[in-house]
Amino acid sequence: MRTLVAYISETGNTKKVAQAIYDEIPGEKDLMPICDVPDSSVYDLMFMGFPVHQFGPDKKATMRMKQHCVPGRKVALFVTHAAPESEPELPEWLAKFNEAASGAELVGFFDCQGQMSMPVKLVLRLSRDKKMRDWAKIDGSQGHPDASSIAKAKKFAKEVLEKAGQKG
Repeated sequence: MRTLVAYISETGNTKKVAQAIYDEIPGEKDLMPICDVPDSSVYDLMFMGFPVHQFGPDKKATMRMKQHCVPGRKVALFVTHAAPESEPELPEWLAKFNEAASGAELVGFFDCQGQMSMPVKLVLRLSRDKKMRDWAKIDGSQGHPDASSIAKAKKFAKEVLEKAGQKG
């Protein structure tokens, strides 16, 4: 089984999770930014990672999911976000990723908190929305993804491999 771990990462959060997943995969495998994937049809399984932008996938992420999430392809998604995992709106944001990848056979989904970038924090602090300003003030994302999140990502990789028919 040939496996690809592809991702978009602007701050390093998603790349860190991608590396953890990649490290758990035995056999023939590749790790690369999703924009560098020449031909995803040569892979039996794809792990695809994205950050949350403006409460869901941005245009680049959506375009890549439409490109690679085709019928018959096994895909596992992993998503990083600056929101606490207890954020009430988070399930709605994450559902947008599942929706964008609906063309493929989705064999797993993982999300974890990543550290909020300073530019995003600045935008939130200047927002007209009080909730966004408050969220920037109480930001607890420093140091994420942390060791616990990385351990969960590794466990996720093993579970996906088992589900996809590959022993980890």
